[in-house]
Amino acid sequence: MDFLQISDLSGGGLADVLELAKAPNGGRPLAGRGAALVFEHPSARTRNATEMAVAELGGHPVTIRGEEVGFDRRESVEDVARTLGCYHAAILARVAAHSTLERMSAALRGSGAAVPVVNLLSDLEHPTQALADLLTIDQCLGGLAGVAVAFIGDSNNVARSLGDALALTGASLRVASPSGFSFDAADVARVAALGGELVLCGSAEEAASDADVLYTDVWISMGEESQAAEKRKAFAPFTIDSAMLARAKREAIVMHCLPAHRGEEITAEVLDGPQSRIWLQAENRLHSIRGLLEYLFDPDNLAK
Repeated sequence: MDFLQISDLSGGGLADVLELAKAPNGGRPLAGRGAALVFEHPSARTRNATEMAVAELGGHPVTIRGEEVGFDRRESVEDVARTLGCYHAAILARVAAHSTLERMSAALRGSGAAVPVVNLLSDLEHPTQALADLLTIDQCLGGLAGVAVAFIGDSNNVARSLGDALALTGASLRVASPSGFSFDAADVARVAALGGELVLCGSAEEAASDADVLYTDVWISMGEESQAAEKRKAFAPFTIDSAMLARAKREAIVMHCLPAHRGEEITAEVLDGPQSRIWLQAENRLHSIRGLLEYLFDPDNLAK
């Protein structure tokens, strides 16, 4: 079974992953086995969390930089996947294009290799981040059903995975983004098909009002450096500051997937304030990835 996007899990599967994240079963399904961790983009939390999760499950993580494999330059994506599948029990990759993950999966399935492919971030999705997000919300608010999350900022891969994950739990997502940087009707329909609700708000203030969670991310993602000046101007009214936080529920929590740019998408007083759960969220990257790997290496799921 691969994990390329949140919808690869059913609602029941997502609940199982979160339970394993909270209470590991104590097994070591990767004992004596390798896990290839491929990073086309730089990583801090994802690399550390994934390496430690593999180690806690008895495995040996091997981190590989993008230039070492050179997708479609040094050799094809398919050949890289088949080669890594000769040595490793799983391939976990942070890639520029989501299609790279799909090609890796197809190559492994075509060769008959039972080696799961896990998305550690692509241009389309960031599903392992969403697992940590749900774990954090569940821990802090005592559950997920009925929770209203306001995502304020760029409608990016983090927000997309978060909306899909919330849809499987009975929670809802409101998104406030500048014109030209928001989700569209197809995204709303996709979340609805998963049983959830994605509300596109006209302003950050509207999204934040009476929310249980305020969530943001950097305005300029990796590979978008040429758009920095344009995006900073467009996103200026979308900073989470104390006034924005005051619009949410009194007990609301603040989340950010990091890295953060204090003074842009979030102010320092909010990021470091008493309602911030950002460092718990970062810690939960480890627990959620470990829970995911335990789930994927359950014999019933490995064969899917």
